[in-house]
Amino acid sequence: MRYQISGKQIDIGTALQEHVQTELNMVVKKYAERPTDANVVFSRSAHEYVCEATVHLSTGLTAQAKASADEIYAAFDACCNKMEKQLRRYKRRLKDHHRTRTEPVELFGASSYILAADESHEEEEPETLQPIIVAEMETTIPSLSVGEAVMQMELSGAPVLVFRNEGKNELNVVYRRDDGNIGWIDP
Repeated sequence: MRYQISGKQIDIGTALQEHVQTELNMVVKKYAERPTDANVVFSRSAHEYVCEATVHLSTGLTAQAKASADEIYAAFDACCNKMEKQLRRYKRRLKDHHRTRTEPVELFGASSYILAADESHEEEEPETLQPIIVAEMETTIPSLSVGEAVMQMELSGAPVLVFRNEGKNELNVVYRRDDGNIGWIDP
């Protein structure tokens, strides 16, 4: 597994890098059969250290975790524990997923836009109905089953996931509802 361990505005020593590789490798190998790479980023937020970890599996699924603590090692350990909990929760489905899927998840390119927030007052009429585009980025849309899409959304901690439904080859959306249930939009 490839590791990319970095710090934002802080130096990461070799001892911490070795600790991250050892601990994360044990957790990921325990629950996922074929991880490909991991990205771990450390940063500061006021008096706390923040650790964000992303692990990519060979099937195209991604697990993410984030934690903070007063010490950098404690921040990583909390993040690693969250990652382990997520992977343990989905271990059976990850293992079944590996057996039934012989090829990695197919990804389709798409454009992603960030729109400026509407800062006008409610009583004022907007000058135009066209939103202002702040940034444009490339993103990918995975081709998954509905169950895999829900699992991917849970693993990544995202509130919504757009995916191409393998069964119908159409775009679908799964999202977390306010009542805690999962919603699925199938046009």
